[in-house]
Amino acid sequence: MSQTTTLVESSVVAQELLGASRTDTGQRVRRRGGGSRLGFLATYLFTVFLLVTLNFLLPRLMPGDPISALVDGSSPSYVQSESTRTALEAYYGLNRPLAAQYLSYLGDLAHGDLGMSIRYNVPVSQLITERLPWTLLLLGTAMVLSVSIGWVGGIQSGWRRNQPVDRGLLTVFMALKSFPVFFVGSLALFVLSVRLGWFPLAGAQTPFSDAVGLQRIGDIAHHLALPALVLALEFAGSEYLVMRAGMVSELGADYLLLGRSKGLRDRRLKYRYAARNALLPVVALTAVHVAFAASGSILVETVFAYPGIGRLTFDAISFRDYPTLQGCFLLLTMVVVTANFLADALSRRLDPRTAT
Repeated sequence: MSQTTTLVESSVVAQELLGASRTDTGQRVRRRGGGSRLGFLATYLFTVFLLVTLNFLLPRLMPGDPISALVDGSSPSYVQSESTRTALEAYYGLNRPLAAQYLSYLGDLAHGDLGMSIRYNVPVSQLITERLPWTLLLLGTAMVLSVSIGWVGGIQSGWRRNQPVDRGLLTVFMALKSFPVFFVGSLALFVLSVRLGWFPLAGAQTPFSDAVGLQRIGDIAHHLALPALVLALEFAGSEYLVMRAGMVSELGADYLLLGRSKGLRDRRLKYRYAARNALLPVVALTAVHVAFAASGSILVETVFAYPGIGRLTFDAISFRDYPTLQGCFLLLTMVVVTANFLADALSRRLDPRTAT
């Protein structure tokens, strides 16, 4: 849209042609708008149903089961009696046919009941309510850092293509992109926490601390900084590369030449025009990164012992805690689907041509 606006400034003829084209496109969009939106919504509803079904099946496809984990001799909740095992299977409904369990799961889910955790013996909704704020804080901070680092770096690098700044940034971001998040997290934890002592080793806040107000906020931020930065660096490289490619593709555009001839400042051309026109693919990529960050948080929270949904998911996998796994997977699924839904909606807003 912004490129169309700047091209309008360069030619009256282009204005007439683009105006006619946009009028015709607008009429087609209005005619199709209702059906397109309904199809758009129906697609996502079907996706949610399919993912809910997979959410039920995947934990049960893993080797073992929750009761086997309980009767394991190395488990702290070791159960030796076979009659107790049978009673536990009946209590949690694991002795019923798979189809009956699935229908019961859908019915409970329709009423907002996520079940009872087999390991913790508390409602899964309670566990998620306690852990979710920490994960949202981690993901939100990481995505803000990722977007800030990647977008700004890509804009600067693409605008100065083949200059020392571009080569330096490209080397740094390519190096960061080459390492898996658990390796970067483990290395950062060892160097910055164990060796230098700059950051806490684990947790989201100091245990048994009586800090309040700004002191508590500072303590939480101190624990958050390192895991959020590690998770952000995992995605900043891709954000940088896509933004850089978009900026490079805009360097020879006619509207930039026109802007320079009219004496517009370099900063305005870079951010107001070139960066905005390069933004659309980066927005879609950011939504994908939100989905990957939700699953990547499992590794980061495990490395840093951060008490969020990711750590809860890891523990539930270890104990084959079906209800907790289903609740965590459902939450991650909704994050992914919602992120993609918002990305599609925002892409249609930024470029109406994608709605046709």
